[in-house]
Amino acid sequence: MSSVETKSLAGEDVLADLNCAFAAFKDTNEERLAQIETRLGPDVVTEEKLLRIDRAIDETKRRLDRVALDLARPRLSGAPREDESAGEHKSAFALYMRAGESAGLKAIESKAMSTTSGPDGGYLVPTPAEQEILRRLARLSPIRAIASVREISTHSLRKARATAGPATGWVAETDARPQTTNQQIVDLTFPAMELYAMPAATQTLLDDAAVDIEQWIAEEVQTAFAEQEGAAFVSGSGTDRPKGFLAYTMVADSGWSWGNIGYVATGVSGGFAAGNPSDALFNLVYALRAGYRQNGKFVMNRQTQSTIRKFKSTTGEYLWAPPASLDAPATLLNFPLVEAEDMPEIGADSLSVAFGDFARGYLVVDRLGVRVLRDPYSAKPYVLFYTTKRVGGGVQDFEAIKLLKFGTA
Repeated sequence: MSSVETKSLAGEDVLADLNCAFAAFKDTNEERLAQIETRLGPDVVTEEKLLRIDRAIDETKRRLDRVALDLARPRLSGAPREDESAGEHKSAFALYMRAGESAGLKAIESKAMSTTSGPDGGYLVPTPAEQEILRRLARLSPIRAIASVREISTHSLRKARATAGPATGWVAETDARPQTTNQQIVDLTFPAMELYAMPAATQTLLDDAAVDIEQWIAEEVQTAFAEQEGAAFVSGSGTDRPKGFLAYTMVADSGWSWGNIGYVATGVSGGFAAGNPSDALFNLVYALRAGYRQNGKFVMNRQTQSTIRKFKSTTGEYLWAPPASLDAPATLLNFPLVEAEDMPEIGADSLSVAFGDFARGYLVVDRLGVRVLRDPYSAKPYVLFYTTKRVGGGVQDFEAIKLLKFGTA
């Protein structure tokens, strides 16, 4: 049996564990609700049991995510060569990483007339390694996975966006044609900021010919890049990093205008309403126009998801549902739910739940090229690899994302 088949079977087992855990969660929660109806409050033992099961669901979901990531992760060494120059680049890069010999890479980049050299120097990783890093980021960085991604070769992307079109309508054959209003267009700019990681290696590891050096660098930087990106795409200030969707001006959805993010309030400071708490989620969903809603996704952190997991519809069905397959997300109100730990926890006036069509609403900009600078001196006997990529991000359609505010207005 191949390793892929083994991982797939393991994933099926984890998915079965998750469904069993959620079934136990529902049974225990029903018991808790029955206790609330028949006495002053739920039994302490039942509450503790529910909490343990809830934590087990979260842990099983994390295991499922890891299995899904492993299944989607091809080995670089098994990738076919694109052409002779790609093989030359790969060999020269491996020699530089292992021994610090840079003459081959200098010749290749000089021949290619590279224009992507960073201010701190370094050399471009081979294209397969760069693509693998981006694939892994798409799996690990929650907002990148659901946003639009554009690759550029310059320092920034400028994009024209129409905020209002010319007036249109129907007229009869002999009716007067009123003059149309001018189209309103705004100029959006998405600069690419520098993101870095600095993994360390021993010379013994570098001397080991069995170690795939491209695979190693991709594995070392993936988590560091994903964590920094995840935080920036949610709440980044836009200064020296991407601008997160929570960093824009927030307004009540009833008074929404272009350039702001609209929100819907729960009506309770720091929580949901005691009666029919799920109404706030329905209000959030229907605050989004139908054209965006069909591709809508919920975004929240684990603690918020844990709170919402107890909600039921008026017919007694739970609104949260576990993944239906290995490559599927959990759902809420039948919409995909994305877990982003950088979303704020529920508190007074917090914006802890987002819902929207993030593919239309948020844009991630990747500048072509991941660069590596070898440093054998700063942390002897270890060799540091200063690895950089340039990435930007920001809201490109302010109608496509809505937020749930845990406040009275």
